[in-house]
Amino acid sequence: MNSPQRIIAHFDLDAFFVSVECLNNPALKGKPLIVGGRERGVVAACSYEARKFGIHSAMPMKTALRLCPHATVVGGSRGEYSRYSRWVTEIIAAKAPLFEKASIDEFYLDLTGMDKYFNPYQWTIDLRQEIIDKTGLPISFGLAGNKMVAKIATDEAKPNGYLHIAFGREKEFLAPLRVNKIPGVGEHMYQALRDLGIETIDHLAAQPIELLENRFGKYGADLWNKAHGIHHGAVVPYHEAKSISTESTFEENVLDTERLLNELVGMTEKVAYELRQDNKMAGCIAVKIRYPDFETTSRQTTIAYTFYDDELIPKAKDLFHKLYRKGQPVRLLGVRLSELTDEAVQTNLFSNVEKKTELYKAIDDVKNRFGSKSLTKATGKK
Repeated sequence: MNSPQRIIAHFDLDAFFVSVECLNNPALKGKPLIVGGRERGVVAACSYEARKFGIHSAMPMKTALRLCPHATVVGGSRGEYSRYSRWVTEIIAAKAPLFEKASIDEFYLDLTGMDKYFNPYQWTIDLRQEIIDKTGLPISFGLAGNKMVAKIATDEAKPNGYLHIAFGREKEFLAPLRVNKIPGVGEHMYQALRDLGIETIDHLAAQPIELLENRFGKYGADLWNKAHGIHHGAVVPYHEAKSISTESTFEENVLDTERLLNELVGMTEKVAYELRQDNKMAGCIAVKIRYPDFETTSRQTTIAYTFYDDELIPKAKDLFHKLYRKGQPVRLLGVRLSELTDEAVQTNLFSNVEKKTELYKAIDDVKNRFGSKSLTKATGKK
C-alpha cells in the first residue's frame, strides 16, 4: 500500500525580534532598526529597512553602523521574545495534528492526511491569519510535499506572505533560484559550486550525480536530491521543555481552604527551591486540583521568568482561587513550573535583584544544611 503524499507547512515569523520591538514601541516601525549588542556586539536581527543598506544578522555592529549611521539600535527584550514565541506555539499546538518547533520563530507542521477532510492550503492560510490577528506579528509560510521545499517557499514568500508548491511542481519552482537558496549551502559551498559554473538550482540538477559525488563525497548526492526537490526529513514532534512539579494525594479528602493554601505554599516553595538548585528560571506556573470523584482540573499562566518564592506563591494562590470549586473537598493538589530556562537573569527592574538573590541564597544554604523543610513560609488567608 502506497504511503499518502506528504503535506508539510513551514511557518517563519518575519524579522521576529524586530517585529516584537515594533509591537512594543510602534514609533520604531518603518525605521532602519537593529537588534543586538552595541559597540563590540553583533547584529542579532534587523528590519527590512536596515537590510536595504546591506546589514544582516551576525554582522559586527561597527560594520552595520558604518553602513547605516542613522539606524536605531535596541538591546533586545529576551523575555518578550519568549512570551511571543510561546503565544504562537500555543496557537499552533491547539490546531496542528503534528508540529516541530525548529527555533524560537520557526515551525514545521505535518498536515499529511488532512486533505481527506478539508483543503490543507486554506487551513494553513486560516491558521496564519489567526496568528496575525491574535499576536499582531507578521508571519510567512510555505506549503509543499517536504520540509526543504516548504522552507524555501517560505523564504520566497517573505515578507508576510505565503506560497503553495503543488506536488510535482517542485523542480519547476526550484529551477531559477540560486543554489545558495538550498538549506545547508553556505558561503563556502556556494563558492565551490560557482567555481564549477553552477549558479542556479536547475544547473545543479542537470549535473550527473557521479560528478557531484566525486567532488563533494556523500554530500554531492544530497545536493543532487535537493536540486530535484527530493527530501525525506521528518517533522519531529514538539515536546514541552522539562518541567518541575510536585503533587500530594491526601489520605482523607480536604475541605479546609486554609490547609489547602498551606499545602500549596509548601509545594510552591519546594519546586522553587529545586529550580534554584538547577540554576533555572520558570516562565509558566500551573496548579492542579483533583476532587473525590477523580475529576481533575488544572490552570496555568505565563509569568516573567523567575525562581523566587515571593513571586511564584501569589501566582499559585491566584490560580488556586480561580480553579477551586468552593465547598468541594479535594483529593489531590499539585504545582508545576515549566518553560524553564538556564538564563539566570532577572529582568524585573522594579526590585532589588541583587539583595533578593543573596537572601534566597542564604535561605537555600540553610535548607541544604538542615533539610529543605527547615524553613517555610506562613500562608495568610489571601
